[in-house]
Amino acid sequence: MKKQRLLLVDGYNVLNAWKGILSGRSLADARDQLVARLHDYAGTTGQKVIVVFDAWQSDRPMRSIEENGQITVVFTQQKETADHYIERVCDELSERVRAGHTILRVATSDGVEQTIIMGRGAQRVSARELLYELEGARGARKALSQPGKKKSSLMDRLPEDVRQKLEQMRRGE
Repeated sequence: MKKQRLLLVDGYNVLNAWKGILSGRSLADARDQLVARLHDYAGTTGQKVIVVFDAWQSDRPMRSIEENGQITVVFTQQKETADHYIERVCDELSERVRAGHTILRVATSDGVEQTIIMGRGAQRVSARELLYELEGARGARKALSQPGKKKSSLMDRLPEDVRQKLEQMRRGE
């Protein structure tokens, strides 16, 4: 049985770590850009991504959830933080994580939140680490779209058996 891979993202936490994303553009545009990058990332990595934006200070009476392929965008309801939503999802999936059926990662740089989610079996990824992963996935897509271009990565120089083992580890097999 293949393990389900799920990444939960505290959207505003990642946007705050993304230098320059908010300069000269609206918050809605910045959110859309993050969602677009996460959508590409989900497609490249084959994992499901849930990005959560909190609306706890807004007058939004109900939570909204938009699903689009491998990505789900959640806007929490009034008086609900992204942290609370993420913790609830971690609780719901904790048995699957402990049983080894799901690999659950949470992207946030909130230290308290990292401690809470790790206690529930999830792996933590800082907002900055996620941004590096997004850039890496973007670079991999560009390399694939330029087939005539010579590749020169460490993976290209490794023996085939080592590459296969690393790929199995990356997929959690």
